[in-house]
Amino acid sequence: MAGLLDGLESLGLGGLQGASIFEEEKKTVAKPGEKAEPVIPPEEEFLLNKEFDCPVCGKKFSAKIIKSGRAKLLGQDPDLRPRYEGIDSNKYDVLLCGKCGYAALKSFHGGLLSTQIKLIKENISANIKLTKYTAPTYSYEQALERYKIALANAVVKKGKLSERAYICLKTAWLIRGMREQMIAENKAPAEEILSLEKQELEYIKNAYQGFYEARSKENPPIAGMDSTTLDYLLAQLAYKLGDYGTSLKMIESIITTGNNPRLKNKAIDLKDAVKEAKAKAKDGE
Repeated sequence: MAGLLDGLESLGLGGLQGASIFEEEKKTVAKPGEKAEPVIPPEEEFLLNKEFDCPVCGKKFSAKIIKSGRAKLLGQDPDLRPRYEGIDSNKYDVLLCGKCGYAALKSFHGGLLSTQIKLIKENISANIKLTKYTAPTYSYEQALERYKIALANAVVKKGKLSERAYICLKTAWLIRGMREQMIAENKAPAEEILSLEKQELEYIKNAYQGFYEARSKENPPIAGMDSTTLDYLLAQLAYKLGDYGTSLKMIESIITTGNNPRLKNKAIDLKDAVKEAKAKAKDGE
């Protein structure tokens, strides 16, 4: 009896003769009463290349971004880092012009002043040697490089405190994702994991400093956050850094004046964690 793929020899596909048409499907179909394992597509299937206009050199450039609605949100870390199924969204939030080296988070990309453009051209464009990306996805190392270029641009153009703080926060999230992947794949020695933990903490320190200062100098929304959300983030970052007094101060502000029930509940849980950590620190003195 002829197979469904017989007769393809002349097209160079004779090797497929006799192949089972539904073999792949049978592997993923659950038996009655069993739950099928979810099939997570490769990272590149979440992405698309999109063209942007560079506000510095005026030329078009392409960047990889996540397709709208493609990735499923699984939840958040306590410090608001989003977690998606199958992809780390933080790898794709920096837009980098391959012509002049201008880079920024998507939410801060436009609206440059002429003085800022001049500063970027003189201090970034005139000196930068850009890496060419050819892979269908950004590696963590490439994404980290892009974040560092974005931070350099924000410093050079004298960007808002909140912009610089947000880049630092998202860089910390990115490094956390890199560390988690290494641990999951058992690919790095303990010293490298420890080094990444220290790097993450350093970026968190700078994010905390920037956001704390921006809180008194900028009007909300700050980096897209209302006052309650920013206070909750600061409380979490202060807790991570061992600044328990500031953390408790922010928590009390959320509990007494905040109008977000979800964040109030989170703040109450954080308050218990801070008090416990504070007591342990005192016992260890």
